[in-house]
Amino acid sequence: MAKQIGEDTKVTLDLKTIGMIVAFVVTLAGMWFTLQADIAQAKELPAPVIDRVEYDLKDELIRQTIMDTQEDVEEIKETIDKIDERLYEIQKNGR
Repeated sequence: MAKQIGEDTKVTLDLKTIGMIVAFVVTLAGMWFTLQADIAQAKELPAPVIDRVEYDLKDELIRQTIMDTQEDVEEIKETIDKIDERLYEIQKNGR
């Protein structure tokens, strides 16, 4: 038979367990307030400055990626043209 929990239920905790619970709650609250203070401080900090060198490097990387993509597209077009020619020959010879 299961015990019912109600107003008459007595819970006994030793002093060590109560101390651990209190320490956990205090630690959790301290972490919360520290995190909130860090967030508030981060909101007030100035925006990071992007140096000209960093901008140039990112620009160069983007341009190189575009060129690589363009070369890949040209290779794919050549392959599609070859496949199209072969398919035409197969259809032409199949009739």
